Amino acid sequence: MSPRSALVNEELRRRSKERLLHAAVELVDERGYEATTLGDIADRAGSARGLVSYYFPGKRQLVQSAVHRLMHRTLEEALEREPRTDDGEERMARAIDAILGLARDRPVLMRQHMAGLLQAEGFLPCPEQRRLAELLSDTVARHGSRDVESDYPMLRALLMGAVYAAVMPGAPMSVPMLRAELFKRYRLDWEMGVPPDPGGTGGTKEKDRTDMARFFATDPETQSK
Repeated sequence: MSPRSALVNEELRRRSKERLLHAAVELVDERGYEATTLGDIADRAGSARGLVSYYFPGKRQLVQSAVHRLMHRTLEEALEREPRTDDGEERMARAIDAILGLARDRPVLMRQHMAGLLQAEGFLPCPEQRRLAELLSDTVARHGSRDVESDYPMLRALLMGAVYAAVMPGAPMSVPMLRAELFKRYRLDWEMGVPPDPGGTGGTKEKDRTDMARFFATDPETQSK
């Protein structure tokens, strides 16, 4: 049997990493951070346990990367959905709704993520986080910022604060209320983005917001869609 080519090996590594990221968000969403072990993640991903440490220094790095992947893919999907638009206000509204939507739909996962950022290791830069930063910076620029280097961190801080308020145990704030405050700050019309369901359920008019698998595709054709 001839040895695998470098391209084949690279593709196998990519798929293994995708499965680990997907397994991490699934398990933390189901059980919480402390109750999820690296062994659990490897088992769910169908990977050898030693492979986890090959890609990630530890559980905190893996989980942060996984959540940042979910965040940037959710944001990217929201920004580029049909009808596509270059309107800066509409894109800002979509960005706010995408991040608040995660707080609403994945409160356990986002609560654990926020708690992780407050640990000693703090904010751990990774390719997934950098892509999220690029998308938010572009959103700020399209919205008309004359100082993206200052306005991007402010948007990030406001979104993080809103997520924290939405998932805070014991005293969560409603997503529509948080949305109203952010929309007021950025002077956005309520009907932009994805307004809350008028039925009062706290959901949105969009469908299929809870399926995470599409953001961790191991099929190259699926990933490119």
